[in-house]
Amino acid sequence: QVQLVESGGGLVQAGDSLRLSCAASGHTLRSYSMGWFRQIPGKEREFVAAISWSGGYIPYADSVKGRFTISRDSAKKTVYLQMNSLKPEDTAVYYCGATYRAVAPTKGYEFDYWGQGTQVTVSS
Repeated sequence: QVQLVESGGGLVQAGDSLRLSCAASGHTLRSYSMGWFRQIPGKEREFVAAISWSGGYIPYADSVKGRFTISRDSAKKTVYLQMNSLKPEDTAVYYCGATYRAVAPTKGYEFDYWGQGTQVTVSS
């Protein structure tokens, strides 16, 4: 069992940067692949980025490629999402997920644990 807590969201202007953190408790992160998803009201949760437990496979959604970077610090049991050049369309609640799968998946149903989410709002 692992508990995830996201932080770092907020209100920023277009072009700004934010770094989201996902802190895990209850278990080491070394055996988990991790991912970030986002959701706006009335829409399905959307894949953003993921990182395999080994760090060797890191897929990104096309909409964030080149702007967002996912990373992990297993010693600190924390996963990060560095978001640069933010756009208004990046506005959403961002969720961190963990899965036992060795290869980081890109579908929400393939994740076993979720955090409560952190709001990111980008104004134009």
